[in-house]
Amino acid sequence: MGANLILQSRIDQLGLTQDELAARLNKALLEITGRPGEMSARTVRNLLNGSSRRPIGRTCAALEHVFGCPVTDLGFSAPSSMQHPPEDPVRRRAFIVSTTGSAVGAVPVVQQRRSVGMADVVRAAAGMNKLVEADDRQGGRASLATAALTGRARVLELQQRNAGERVRRALYALAAEYTTIAAWACIDLRDLDAARMHLHESTTFAGLSQDPATGMRVWINMAMLAYQRKNGPEQLAAAQAATASRAARRDPFFGSMGRVRLALAHSSLGDPQAAKRAVGAAQETLGKAAEDERPRWTAFYGAAELNHLAAIILNHNGESVDAEAMAHRALARIPAEFRRNRALATCQLALAQLRQGEPEQATTTAATVFAIMDGAPLPGRMRTLIGDFHRDLFRLAPSTAYARDWADRMRDEWSRA
Repeated sequence: MGANLILQSRIDQLGLTQDELAARLNKALLEITGRPGEMSARTVRNLLNGSSRRPIGRTCAALEHVFGCPVTDLGFSAPSSMQHPPEDPVRRRAFIVSTTGSAVGAVPVVQQRRSVGMADVVRAAAGMNKLVEADDRQGGRASLATAALTGRARVLELQQRNAGERVRRALYALAAEYTTIAAWACIDLRDLDAARMHLHESTTFAGLSQDPATGMRVWINMAMLAYQRKNGPEQLAAAQAATASRAARRDPFFGSMGRVRLALAHSSLGDPQAAKRAVGAAQETLGKAAEDERPRWTAFYGAAELNHLAAIILNHNGESVDAEAMAHRALARIPAEFRRNRALATCQLALAQLRQGEPEQATTTAATVFAIMDGAPLPGRMRTLIGDFHRDLFRLAPSTAYARDWADRMRDEWSRA
């Protein structure tokens, strides 16, 4: 006996408390039978905790009336008496309740609509892939997060229609993907509280999807969020979960992705040797990965991005010579369309040069970040790196002409945000 996560997800989508759902179920029974129901929050708790896997007919009828779908789509087994002819014109309504609990209106929430198939999933996935491509070019923006949440709302609306198990899982995977894009945009913007909220939502959808790659993406973003929040233990736990995931066990590509996150976590926790071992393991594992078809969001990762992440680790560990070499290797192979990643790797190169006592060369390198971004506002995460460079530059060479020129350029670029 386990919790009914499908029903919980549907309740969350409607934004109902257990008491509010019980009230809607009772009102539905009044419409169906002419007599009010006697359900309570305890009834709803039993439905959620798995105590009631095969509700009685009255309860099933009320659930279908409120949620607008067969009870089998809510994680229950229907009684044999429950029949659903394709033409069944059951009216499904959602009641808007005022803060005093009185009904102020009723609007249809789900009408009789066509079933959802894989063609609908493909169309929804195409919209998601466009957002991933936009992120590759310009990085996280508020408009990207908004568009991702709009896409998620459309996917969840599709979930309200009739669909097979395969389609339902694919739709939950898309809901997780869209929500993760919103979370990632917030991470890039350094709106870390909003990112955390979205990632918790992504975790639920990813679990319902049972899709290994989608689950992997959520863990990777959890590790990245913890890194930005400077929470080393949480970063390590998320990286370990990614490395132990089904996706990582099945595919060396994902295994490498998880191991480099382990390396970043070890570096954050002040263990450079463990970080180096994890980087080596990530490189070795990536070498075993086949050229298989994978989700669009994975396109950023490969040998070039692994070198970029290694440069971050080496810079953090104070090994600036090796960090510079890794950053050069990354930039030699990061595709031009991945503008944000090229700009971030350039930041690491500039920091490595500055920490080797080459401030003028480092300033020239750092200035190319603005050209790479082609006039687009810098995401918050990149602005943080540029800010780190600016402080270190003025500590080392405050009175130089190139430092003053840099400060003027930075002020101009900052005004674009």
